[in-house]
Amino acid sequence: MKNTNFIQPGNALLTRRKFVLGASAVAAISTLPLSNKALAAGHHIKQAPATLRGKTFDLHIKYDHVNFTGKQILTNTIDGGVPGPTLHWKEGERVTIRVTNHLAEDTSIHWHGMILPSNMDGVPGLSYDGIKPGETFEYQFDVQQNGTYWYHSHSGYQEQTGMYGAIIIDAAEPEPFSYDRDYVMLLSDWSDEDPDDVYAKLKKAGDYYNKGERTVGDLWADIKRDGVSNTWSKRSMWNAMRMSDRDISDVTGFTYTFLMNGQTPDSGWKGLFKKGEKVRLRFINASAMTFFDVSIPGMKMTVVASDGQHIEPVSVDDFRIGVAETYDVVVEPKDDMAYSVFAQAIDRSGYARGTLTPDMALSVDVPAMDPAPVLTHADMGMDMSGMDHSKMNMGGMDHSKMVMGGMAMGAKKHNKVKFGTGKVGFGSSEKIIHVPEEFGPHMDARAASPQFRLDDPGVGLRDHYKQGRKVLTYADIFNLYETEDKREPSREIQLHLTGNMGRYMWSINGVKYSEAQPLQFKYGERIRITFVNDTMMNHPMHLHGLWSELETGNGERLPKKHTIIVQPGAKISYLVTADARGKWAYHCHLLFHMAGMFRAVHVS
Repeated sequence: MKNTNFIQPGNALLTRRKFVLGASAVAAISTLPLSNKALAAGHHIKQAPATLRGKTFDLHIKYDHVNFTGKQILTNTIDGGVPGPTLHWKEGERVTIRVTNHLAEDTSIHWHGMILPSNMDGVPGLSYDGIKPGETFEYQFDVQQNGTYWYHSHSGYQEQTGMYGAIIIDAAEPEPFSYDRDYVMLLSDWSDEDPDDVYAKLKKAGDYYNKGERTVGDLWADIKRDGVSNTWSKRSMWNAMRMSDRDISDVTGFTYTFLMNGQTPDSGWKGLFKKGEKVRLRFINASAMTFFDVSIPGMKMTVVASDGQHIEPVSVDDFRIGVAETYDVVVEPKDDMAYSVFAQAIDRSGYARGTLTPDMALSVDVPAMDPAPVLTHADMGMDMSGMDHSKMNMGGMDHSKMVMGGMAMGAKKHNKVKFGTGKVGFGSSEKIIHVPEEFGPHMDARAASPQFRLDDPGVGLRDHYKQGRKVLTYADIFNLYETEDKREPSREIQLHLTGNMGRYMWSINGVKYSEAQPLQFKYGERIRITFVNDTMMNHPMHLHGLWSELETGNGERLPKKHTIIVQPGAKISYLVTADARGKWAYHCHLLFHMAGMFRAVHVS
């Protein structure tokens, strides 16, 4: 049956990017319309996103040049820009977005975090067939929420080649905090390499882009600090598992340039303020593969929203934002000086940066990056319940919200309830767990004793308390409003995040997507999902179409999220109400993990 959302075909342009980067570049450019030929002759597109407001939008997916590194690259763009335009909507209105594909390959747009009908979700093979070359697809849905979200292609590696942008939704009612200025802070990673080539290199060697492996100098430093025996013991353990304690990111600053609002670190983004104003910064991690650690030296940040949802405000010095997450913060500059907005890649191989300033003529030195992270026994899934938690992330911490070693320490409206009891808000008890399939072969390790580590700032951030720096953790996040569905889950599903680094294969329960059956949810049921991470990488897990209500130690204030970070060697639980019928995607949002670490969810 023909989908009535498709509009008449037009003319498709050119070929895919890989063809253009090869020997046929000259011939390919000669096929462009006159306007694009002029662009190819020496101009590149503006690298700052425009803002579009209203109820009806026309977006055009096409080929354009960008130049982030001194080299012009022909790539996929939305309305000629990387990032694409910021779409500004209003809660309660109905929006119509007509997307026209001028590429020579299929494309799509997924509205990340939006609650909408499944046929508008934009996932080829599940929601619809995608948008063919020359076709226009009309998305139309009611905006049922407010806050900070984003959109991106869900076709191939197009997200990596520039197809993403921000969504800002004005609230129908006054928000519970005030601000004088409002800025989008869109973080992303760019490579001049074709993503197919990046993936091919990872398949040959999973550590191809990791230029921070241990050296002889590191070994000598370890011996001086720990002695020969202890150093030998630690090195033998890692070697026996064929793992590296420097395996932080698959793709690094060796090929990536990190962007803030489309601006490179050499120039940086700039935003104005007046002393004493409250400035809202809407951070969106639109990267393909990069986690960022964000700080504004000399200024506290008050986190007021997570994944578009208002939370109880919490004051921090640093926060980690995983791929596809969003955080809104409010800052209040006290002085007439410039402040650096600093977003370090998790592996410290580079950074994105911006400047908040009262005068565009003012600048500020770029802060020094933190030391390169090193994975620990806990990140291997070992039981660290006996460790000295008094040395962990204590600078300025509100202990009333802290979950320590599996214990919720005085969480609001609860008093020292043991985490992992199965009580709503306190994680899986693993007594009624359902594992949807037998473990498959696509895995090279299992976590020996994975723990709930909601209070753990994560690798590279655990020592910040020594400098008096408070780091946001999931244990700090509580919804500002009461949990709507307070039912106990009728069942629990446990999913293991698995991989084989030697072959660069990613999966769930050792079974890749192409060999897995869909997860079946019954409409209206309340389910607990527990993820166990058997790998040594962070995985941002995104469930389309349904809210994931993270269990952080208070069943009355479950924070709603669309993307949940599962730390290495850890486990995490959240509740889902299956309140939207249809076929939904469920996957890791690291682009080069997604093909295997993916499931379909059928709600019926």
